Amino acid sequence: MLQTIRNAWKIDELRKKIIFTIIIILLYRLGNSIPVPYVDIDLLSQYIDSLSNTVFGLYNVMSGGAFSQATIFALSIQPYINASIIMQLLCIAIPALERMQKEGGEEGRKKIASITRYATVGIGLLQGFAYYMLIRNNGLLAADGESVWAGIVIVLTFTAGSALLMWMGEQITEFGIGNGISIILFASIISRFPGAIITTISNVAGGVTPWYVALLMLVGALLIMVLIVIVTNAERRIPVQYSKRVVGRKMYGGQSTHLPMKVNMSGVLPIIFAQSIASLPATICMFFGITEQSEGFWGSFLRVFNTTSLLYAFIYLLLIIFFAYFYSTIQFNPVEIANNLKRNGGFIPGFRAGRPTSDFISKVLNKITLFGAIYLAIIAVAPIVISCFSESAANSGISLGGTSIIIVIGVALETVKALENQMLMRHYKGFLE
Repeated sequence: MLQTIRNAWKIDELRKKIIFTIIIILLYRLGNSIPVPYVDIDLLSQYIDSLSNTVFGLYNVMSGGAFSQATIFALSIQPYINASIIMQLLCIAIPALERMQKEGGEEGRKKIASITRYATVGIGLLQGFAYYMLIRNNGLLAADGESVWAGIVIVLTFTAGSALLMWMGEQITEFGIGNGISIILFASIISRFPGAIITTISNVAGGVTPWYVALLMLVGALLIMVLIVIVTNAERRIPVQYSKRVVGRKMYGGQSTHLPMKVNMSGVLPIIFAQSIASLPATICMFFGITEQSEGFWGSFLRVFNTTSLLYAFIYLLLIIFFAYFYSTIQFNPVEIANNLKRNGGFIPGFRAGRPTSDFISKVLNKITLFGAIYLAIIAVAPIVISCFSESAANSGISLGGTSIIIVIGVALETVKALENQMLMRHYKGFLE
């Protein structure tokens, strides 16, 4: 990876893209340090820290600590992710949107992107208002923050921050390297690692966490990294044979190749989207200032549905598997692949062109998608299950470890691959030379 970055830095155009990406990340981290007005930051930070094992702790990790500080980027990229999920589902459910996405070409994709942006602003308003209600109902506002004007300023600032963050992600995608939203999420999680390491060391030194638990966490993290790299690069190669054909005086085809199918072709998106959906109950309760300390049904519901409960782990697992299949279906169409092979004179040995080929590809796709989904679910859910049965692991914050590691490693591999592809295009001499 370091060699790839070093080689990319030598190319003037890629060097500019890398510098542009770094500048955007620095601006993002600067925005994470600017708090909104009318909020008592110290009280809010203590309150969110007391809920570190709940969905609010997850929000805080995904925002790089901005959520507990009520900064302008406190909502992070969650509104954009939620808007993307909604649009993906609507494009399947509504035929007009599906035609716009598939047949509209570049203009259709621009319209879909524009609708997603408006949806992001709307969801940002809702989540910003929910966050404000949580702050107000728990007495976390400053002395001059009780007025209606203060509430309007806080909500609009949160919404503007989420919209600005969406724009920054799009700029990285267009003028930088890799997927901008993923890189921003990567930067948010990485920024929390030094603090997490210091906290773990302090807990070991203070006797809160036994040293062997910390050692097992380190070994487990290294093993997870190795597994993520192996599975991310793993693929099933289906052999494809092209028949010979004569066009004029030349003979075409006759060569053998393969159809690559990634084991985990959806990357880290199932985990990111599953987190967004699983956090909806707590987000809705924020509107009414309901927390785990609240009395009654909803307080009990949040205590059962926090990020360290078995119920949350089970729902989280099902959502990861669902989104893994959902994205595999969107990205890889067996019928279209089979038709393309048939038009170009290609076939899979042992299967007739057309429907049999499509059925075989679908069967292989289902098998490898199931393996990839289970792999994602185990890595994301196993730390939560461990924390349910180990008080020492729960105190160490391990419940967020698996998810954070898989997102960081996955985004890093995707970014390096994007750099390698861009370098390949610039070093390819073409058929004229």
